[in-house]
Amino acid sequence: MNLAAVSLAAETNESLARMSDVLIYSSMAVYTLAFFAHIAEWVLGSRSKVGRTAAALTATDTTAAAPAVTVQVKQAGGAAVLDRPKVVTRSAAGTRDVPDGPGAAGGTVQGDLYGRIAVSLTALAFLVEATGVVFRALAVQRAPWGNMYEFSTTFSTVAVGAYLGFLVARKNVRWLGLPLVTTVLLDLGMAVTWLKTPSDQLVPALDSYWLWIHVSTAIFCGAVFYLGAVATLLYLFRDSYENKLATGGNPGSFARSVMERLPSAASLDKFSYRVNAAIFPLWTFTIIAGAIWAGDAWGRYWGWDAKEVWSFITWVGYAAYLHARATAGWKGRKAAYIALIAFACFLFNYYGVNIFVTSKHSYAGV
Repeated sequence: MNLAAVSLAAETNESLARMSDVLIYSSMAVYTLAFFAHIAEWVLGSRSKVGRTAAALTATDTTAAAPAVTVQVKQAGGAAVLDRPKVVTRSAAGTRDVPDGPGAAGGTVQGDLYGRIAVSLTALAFLVEATGVVFRALAVQRAPWGNMYEFSTTFSTVAVGAYLGFLVARKNVRWLGLPLVTTVLLDLGMAVTWLKTPSDQLVPALDSYWLWIHVSTAIFCGAVFYLGAVATLLYLFRDSYENKLATGGNPGSFARSVMERLPSAASLDKFSYRVNAAIFPLWTFTIIAGAIWAGDAWGRYWGWDAKEVWSFITWVGYAAYLHARATAGWKGRKAAYIALIAFACFLFNYYGVNIFVTSKHSYAGV
Protein backbone atom coordinates (compact mmCIF):
# COMPACT_ATOMS: atom_id res chain seq x y z
CA MET A 1 0.00 0.00 0.00
CA ASN A 2 2.78 2.38 0.89
CA LEU A 3 4.73 1.40 -2.20
CA ALA A 4 1.67 2.07 -4.33
CA ALA A 5 1.26 5.51 -2.78
CA VAL A 6 4.91 6.34 -3.37
CA SER A 7 4.64 5.16 -6.99
CA LEU A 8 1.51 7.26 -7.54
CA ALA A 9 3.22 10.33 -6.04
CA ALA A 10 6.26 9.82 -8.27
CA GLU A 11 4.03 9.49 -11.33
CA THR A 12 2.13 12.62 -10.37
CA ASN A 13 5.36 14.57 -9.92
CA GLU A 14 6.64 13.38 -13.28
CA SER A 15 3.41 14.52 -14.94
CA LEU A 16 3.75 17.94 -13.33
CA ALA A 17 7.37 18.16 -14.52
CA ARG A 18 6.32 17.34 -18.09
CA MET A 19 3.57 19.97 -17.90
CA SER A 20 6.17 22.48 -16.69
CA ASP A 21 8.35 21.67 -19.71
CA VAL A 22 5.40 22.14 -22.07
CA LEU A 23 4.59 25.51 -20.50
CA ILE A 24 8.22 26.70 -20.76
CA TYR A 25 8.34 25.76 -24.45
CA SER A 26 4.96 27.41 -24.99
CA SER A 27 6.19 30.62 -23.38
CA MET A 28 9.16 30.60 -25.77
CA ALA A 29 6.73 30.43 -28.70
CA VAL A 30 4.77 33.41 -27.37
CA TYR A 31 7.98 35.35 -26.64
CA THR A 32 8.96 34.75 -30.28
CA LEU A 33 5.70 36.32 -31.43
CA ALA A 34 6.33 39.24 -29.07
CA PHE A 35 9.83 39.60 -30.56
CA PHE A 36 8.46 39.97 -34.08
CA ALA A 37 5.80 42.40 -32.84
CA HIS A 38 8.51 44.55 -31.23
CA ILE A 39 10.49 44.47 -34.48
CA ALA A 40 7.39 45.64 -36.37
CA GLU A 41 6.87 48.41 -33.81
CA TRP A 42 10.42 49.71 -34.21
CA VAL A 43 10.39 49.49 -38.01
CA LEU A 44 6.96 51.05 -38.53
CA GLY A 45 7.18 53.50 -35.66
CA SER A 46 10.55 54.92 -36.69
CA ARG A 47 9.18 56.71 -39.74
CA SER A 48 7.98 59.69 -37.75
CA LYS A 49 9.29 61.82 -34.93
CA VAL A 50 12.87 61.25 -36.05
CA GLY A 51 15.18 64.21 -35.90
CA ARG A 52 13.84 65.52 -32.60
CA THR A 53 17.27 65.24 -30.99
CA ALA A 54 18.97 66.95 -33.90
CA ALA A 55 16.45 69.78 -33.82
CA ALA A 56 16.90 70.24 -30.08
CA LEU A 57 20.68 70.22 -30.31
CA THR A 58 20.57 72.63 -33.23
CA ALA A 59 18.44 74.99 -31.16
CA THR A 60 20.87 74.63 -28.27
CA ASP A 61 23.86 75.33 -30.48
CA THR A 62 22.10 78.36 -31.93
CA THR A 63 21.49 79.66 -28.45
CA ALA A 64 25.09 79.00 -27.52
CA ALA A 65 26.32 80.87 -30.56
CA ALA A 66 24.04 83.84 -30.03
CA PRO A 67 25.63 87.28 -30.04
CA ALA A 68 27.04 88.48 -26.79
CA VAL A 69 24.69 90.40 -24.56
CA THR A 70 25.78 93.97 -24.05
CA VAL A 71 25.24 95.42 -20.62
CA GLN A 72 25.67 99.12 -20.03
CA VAL A 73 26.84 100.24 -16.63
CA LYS A 74 26.49 103.94 -15.93
CA GLN A 75 29.54 105.58 -14.50
CA ALA A 76 30.44 109.16 -13.74
CA GLY A 77 32.52 109.64 -16.88
CA GLY A 78 30.30 107.83 -19.35
CA ALA A 79 29.34 104.21 -19.97
CA ALA A 80 31.34 101.02 -19.57
CA VAL A 81 30.29 98.13 -21.81
CA LEU A 82 30.55 94.59 -20.44
CA ASP A 83 30.25 91.58 -22.74
CA ARG A 84 28.38 88.67 -21.18
CA PRO A 85 28.34 85.75 -23.60
CA LYS A 86 25.69 83.12 -22.91
CA VAL A 87 27.39 79.85 -21.96
CA VAL A 88 25.72 76.46 -22.41
CA THR A 89 27.20 73.75 -20.24
CA ARG A 90 26.63 70.00 -20.13
CA SER A 91 27.44 67.68 -17.26
CA ALA A 92 29.43 64.51 -17.80
CA ALA A 93 26.30 62.45 -17.22
CA GLY A 94 24.74 63.54 -20.49
CA THR A 95 22.16 66.00 -19.18
CA ARG A 96 21.63 67.97 -22.33
CA ASP A 97 18.35 69.75 -22.78
CA VAL A 98 17.25 67.09 -25.26
CA PRO A 99 13.78 65.56 -25.40
CA ASP A 100 13.26 61.82 -25.21
CA GLY A 101 12.75 60.02 -28.47
CA PRO A 102 9.46 58.22 -28.97
CA GLY A 103 10.83 55.71 -26.45
CA ALA A 104 9.37 52.67 -28.21
CA ALA A 105 5.93 54.11 -27.68
CA GLY A 106 4.84 54.04 -31.27
CA GLY A 107 5.82 56.95 -33.44
CA THR A 108 3.03 56.21 -35.87
CA VAL A 109 -0.45 54.88 -35.20
CA GLN A 110 0.49 51.57 -36.78
CA GLY A 111 3.76 51.40 -34.89
CA ASP A 112 2.00 52.05 -31.60
CA LEU A 113 -0.52 49.31 -32.40
CA TYR A 114 2.26 46.77 -32.91
CA GLY A 115 3.87 48.01 -29.69
CA ARG A 116 0.71 47.35 -27.71
CA ILE A 117 0.43 43.91 -29.29
CA ALA A 118 4.06 43.22 -28.34
CA VAL A 119 3.48 44.20 -24.71
CA SER A 120 0.31 42.07 -24.57
CA LEU A 121 2.17 39.06 -25.98
CA THR A 122 5.02 39.64 -23.54
CA ALA A 123 2.53 39.69 -20.65
CA LEU A 124 0.92 36.47 -21.93
CA ALA A 125 4.32 34.76 -22.27
CA PHE A 126 5.17 35.89 -18.73
CA LEU A 127 2.01 34.28 -17.35
CA VAL A 128 2.67 31.04 -19.23
CA GLU A 129 6.32 30.92 -18.10
CA ALA A 130 5.43 31.78 -14.51
CA THR A 131 2.89 28.95 -14.51
CA GLY A 132 5.61 26.63 -15.81
CA VAL A 133 7.85 27.66 -12.90
CA VAL A 134 5.02 26.96 -10.44
CA PHE A 135 4.43 23.51 -11.96
CA ARG A 136 8.15 22.80 -11.61
CA ALA A 137 7.93 23.74 -7.93
CA LEU A 138 4.96 21.41 -7.46
CA ALA A 139 6.80 18.62 -9.26
CA VAL A 140 9.93 18.83 -7.11
CA GLN A 141 8.05 19.93 -3.97
CA ARG A 142 10.58 22.64 -3.14
CA ALA A 143 11.74 26.04 -4.35
CA PRO A 144 12.05 25.90 -8.16
CA TRP A 145 15.62 27.18 -8.32
CA GLY A 146 17.75 24.29 -7.12
CA ASN A 147 19.90 24.07 -10.27
CA MET A 148 20.92 26.27 -13.20
CA TYR A 149 17.98 25.24 -15.39
CA GLU A 150 15.50 26.23 -12.72
CA PHE A 151 17.47 29.37 -11.87
CA SER A 152 17.43 30.42 -15.55
CA THR A 153 13.70 29.94 -16.04
CA THR A 154 12.90 31.74 -12.81
CA PHE A 155 15.40 34.52 -13.56
CA SER A 156 13.84 35.32 -16.95
CA THR A 157 10.36 35.21 -15.42
CA VAL A 158 11.33 37.73 -12.74
CA ALA A 159 13.09 39.99 -15.28
CA VAL A 160 9.98 40.15 -17.46
CA GLY A 161 7.82 40.62 -14.37
CA ALA A 162 9.96 43.60 -13.31
CA TYR A 163 9.62 45.12 -16.80
CA LEU A 164 5.85 44.70 -16.74
CA GLY A 165 5.80 46.16 -13.22
CA PHE A 166 7.47 49.33 -14.50
CA LEU A 167 4.86 49.53 -17.26
CA VAL A 168 2.01 49.11 -14.78
CA ALA A 169 3.57 51.92 -12.74
CA ARG A 170 3.33 54.02 -15.92
CA LYS A 171 7.07 54.31 -16.38
CA ASN A 172 8.30 54.93 -19.92
CA VAL A 173 10.15 51.63 -20.41
CA ARG A 174 8.64 50.40 -23.65
CA TRP A 175 12.12 50.79 -25.15
CA LEU A 176 13.22 47.85 -22.95
CA GLY A 177 10.82 45.46 -24.65
CA LEU A 178 12.88 44.41 -27.66
CA PRO A 179 16.24 43.80 -25.90
CA LEU A 180 14.42 42.12 -22.99
CA VAL A 181 12.47 39.65 -25.12
CA THR A 182 15.56 38.92 -27.21
CA THR A 183 17.72 38.05 -24.20
CA VAL A 184 14.90 36.10 -22.53
CA LEU A 185 14.67 33.89 -25.61
CA LEU A 186 18.44 33.37 -25.52
CA ASP A 187 18.30 32.56 -21.80
CA LEU A 188 15.48 30.05 -22.20
CA GLY A 189 17.13 28.57 -25.28
CA MET A 190 20.30 27.91 -23.28
CA ALA A 191 18.26 26.55 -20.38
CA VAL A 192 16.32 23.95 -22.38
CA THR A 193 19.29 23.03 -24.62
CA TRP A 194 22.35 22.87 -22.34
CA LEU A 195 21.17 23.34 -18.77
CA LYS A 196 18.14 21.03 -18.71
CA THR A 197 18.13 18.96 -15.55
CA PRO A 198 15.54 16.30 -14.66
CA SER A 199 13.33 17.17 -11.71
CA ASP A 200 14.93 15.81 -8.57
CA GLN A 201 15.35 16.49 -4.90
CA LEU A 202 18.03 18.73 -3.48
CA VAL A 203 21.43 17.72 -2.21
CA PRO A 204 21.45 17.91 1.62
CA ALA A 205 23.38 21.20 1.76
CA LEU A 206 20.64 22.96 -0.23
CA ASP A 207 17.69 21.47 1.65
CA SER A 208 17.07 24.51 3.81
CA TYR A 209 14.56 27.33 4.17
CA TRP A 210 17.48 29.63 3.26
CA LEU A 211 17.06 28.42 -0.31
CA TRP A 212 13.81 30.38 -0.43
CA ILE A 213 15.40 33.49 1.08
CA HIS A 214 18.95 33.65 -0.28
CA VAL A 215 18.43 32.41 -3.84
CA SER A 216 15.13 34.23 -4.39
CA THR A 217 16.75 37.57 -3.48
CA ALA A 218 19.73 36.74 -5.71
CA ILE A 219 17.37 36.09 -8.62
CA PHE A 220 15.44 39.30 -8.04
CA CYS A 221 18.62 41.37 -7.70
CA GLY A 222 20.05 39.86 -10.87
CA ALA A 223 16.87 40.56 -12.82
CA VAL A 224 16.84 44.23 -11.80
CA PHE A 225 20.61 44.54 -12.35
CA TYR A 226 19.96 43.20 -15.84
CA LEU A 227 17.43 45.96 -16.58
CA GLY A 228 19.93 48.51 -15.33
CA ALA A 229 22.67 47.01 -17.51
CA VAL A 230 20.49 47.23 -20.63
CA ALA A 231 19.71 50.88 -19.87
CA THR A 232 23.42 51.56 -19.28
CA LEU A 233 24.43 49.98 -22.59
CA LEU A 234 21.76 51.91 -24.47
CA TYR A 235 22.89 55.08 -22.69
CA LEU A 236 26.38 54.67 -24.15
CA PHE A 237 24.99 54.35 -27.67
CA ARG A 238 22.54 57.22 -27.24
CA ASP A 239 25.21 59.47 -25.69
CA SER A 240 27.53 58.83 -28.65
CA TYR A 241 24.65 59.64 -30.99
CA GLU A 242 23.92 62.93 -29.22
CA ASN A 243 27.63 63.79 -29.19
CA LYS A 244 27.84 63.23 -32.92
CA LEU A 245 24.85 65.46 -33.58
CA ALA A 246 26.16 68.15 -31.21
CA THR A 247 29.46 68.30 -33.05
CA GLY A 248 27.83 68.58 -36.46
CA GLY A 249 28.06 64.92 -37.42
CA ASN A 250 25.52 63.19 -39.62
CA PRO A 251 24.57 59.71 -38.36
CA GLY A 252 23.20 57.27 -40.89
CA SER A 253 19.49 56.75 -41.39
CA PHE A 254 19.57 53.42 -39.54
CA ALA A 255 21.30 54.96 -36.52
CA ARG A 256 18.78 57.78 -36.48
CA SER A 257 15.80 55.45 -36.72
CA VAL A 258 17.09 53.34 -33.82
CA MET A 259 18.43 56.07 -31.54
CA GLU A 260 15.34 58.26 -31.91
CA ARG A 261 13.31 55.36 -30.55
CA LEU A 262 15.09 55.72 -27.22
CA PRO A 263 14.81 58.20 -24.36
CA SER A 264 17.56 60.80 -24.12
CA ALA A 265 20.97 59.83 -22.75
CA ALA A 266 20.18 61.70 -19.54
CA SER A 267 16.94 59.74 -19.04
CA LEU A 268 18.66 56.40 -19.66
CA ASP A 269 21.49 57.32 -17.30
CA LYS A 270 19.02 58.33 -14.59
CA PHE A 271 17.00 55.12 -14.97
CA SER A 272 20.05 52.84 -14.74
CA TYR A 273 21.37 54.71 -11.70
CA ARG A 274 18.07 54.57 -9.87
CA VAL A 275 17.47 50.84 -10.38
CA ASN A 276 21.07 49.93 -9.48
CA ALA A 277 21.04 52.14 -6.40
CA ALA A 278 17.65 50.81 -5.28
CA ILE A 279 18.62 47.15 -5.57
CA PHE A 280 22.17 47.42 -4.16
CA PRO A 281 21.07 47.15 -0.47
CA LEU A 282 19.14 43.96 -1.32
CA TRP A 283 22.26 42.51 -2.98
CA THR A 284 24.13 43.29 0.25
CA PHE A 285 21.46 41.35 2.15
CA THR A 286 21.80 38.48 -0.35
CA ILE A 287 25.49 38.08 0.48
CA ILE A 288 24.82 38.28 4.23
CA ALA A 289 22.02 35.68 3.92
CA GLY A 290 24.36 33.39 1.98
CA ALA A 291 26.97 33.68 4.71
CA ILE A 292 24.42 32.77 7.39
CA TRP A 293 23.28 29.79 5.31
CA ALA A 294 26.91 28.70 4.85
CA GLY A 295 27.33 28.80 8.60
CA ASP A 296 24.36 26.47 9.05
CA ALA A 297 25.30 24.12 6.19
CA TRP A 298 29.09 24.00 6.31
CA GLY A 299 29.99 25.26 9.75
CA ARG A 300 31.64 28.48 8.55
CA TYR A 301 30.25 31.82 7.40
CA TRP A 302 32.92 32.58 4.83
CA GLY A 303 35.39 30.21 3.20
CA TRP A 304 36.51 32.08 0.08
CA ASP A 305 34.60 29.67 -2.11
CA ALA A 306 34.47 30.78 -5.77
CA LYS A 307 30.76 31.68 -5.59
CA GLU A 308 31.31 33.68 -2.42
CA VAL A 309 34.30 35.49 -3.90
CA TRP A 310 32.53 36.48 -7.13
CA SER A 311 29.42 37.56 -5.24
CA PHE A 312 31.64 39.88 -3.23
CA ILE A 313 33.45 41.09 -6.38
CA THR A 314 30.03 41.92 -7.86
CA TRP A 315 29.18 43.83 -4.69
CA VAL A 316 32.45 45.77 -4.92
CA GLY A 317 31.74 46.56 -8.58
CA TYR A 318 28.35 48.08 -7.88
CA ALA A 319 29.68 49.89 -4.80
CA ALA A 320 32.38 51.40 -7.02
CA TYR A 321 29.71 52.43 -9.54
CA LEU A 322 27.61 54.17 -6.90
CA HIS A 323 30.71 55.88 -5.52
CA ALA A 324 31.72 56.96 -9.03
CA ARG A 325 28.33 58.58 -9.52
CA ALA A 326 29.03 60.74 -6.48
CA THR A 327 32.52 61.68 -7.72
CA ALA A 328 32.73 64.71 -9.98
CA GLY A 329 35.19 63.30 -12.51
CA TRP A 330 33.63 59.86 -12.85
CA LYS A 331 30.04 60.52 -13.81
CA GLY A 332 28.60 59.65 -17.19
CA ARG A 333 30.44 57.23 -19.46
CA LYS A 334 33.16 56.30 -16.96
CA ALA A 335 30.60 55.32 -14.35
CA ALA A 336 28.61 53.45 -17.01
CA TYR A 337 31.64 51.30 -17.85
CA ILE A 338 31.98 50.38 -14.18
CA ALA A 339 28.30 49.39 -14.04
CA LEU A 340 28.72 47.11 -17.07
CA ILE A 341 31.82 45.51 -15.56
CA ALA A 342 29.88 44.89 -12.34
CA PHE A 343 27.07 43.19 -14.26
CA ALA A 344 29.63 41.13 -16.19
CA CYS A 345 30.91 39.93 -12.80
CA PHE A 346 27.36 38.93 -11.88
CA LEU A 347 27.03 36.96 -15.13
CA PHE A 348 30.33 35.19 -14.55
CA ASN A 349 29.18 34.33 -11.04
CA TYR A 350 25.98 32.96 -12.58
CA TYR A 351 27.42 30.98 -15.50
CA GLY A 352 31.19 30.82 -15.21
CA VAL A 353 31.53 29.70 -11.60
CA ASN A 354 28.87 27.00 -11.89
CA ILE A 355 30.11 25.62 -15.21
CA PHE A 356 33.88 26.10 -15.19
CA VAL A 357 34.85 26.21 -11.50
CA THR A 358 34.60 23.40 -8.99
CA SER A 359 33.26 24.71 -5.72
CA LYS A 360 30.91 23.89 -2.90
CA HIS A 361 28.21 25.59 -4.94
CA SER A 362 28.56 23.15 -7.86
CA TYR A 363 25.44 21.04 -7.86
CA ALA A 364 23.07 19.12 -10.16
CA GLY A 365 25.91 18.46 -12.60
CA VAL A 366 26.43 22.21 -13.22
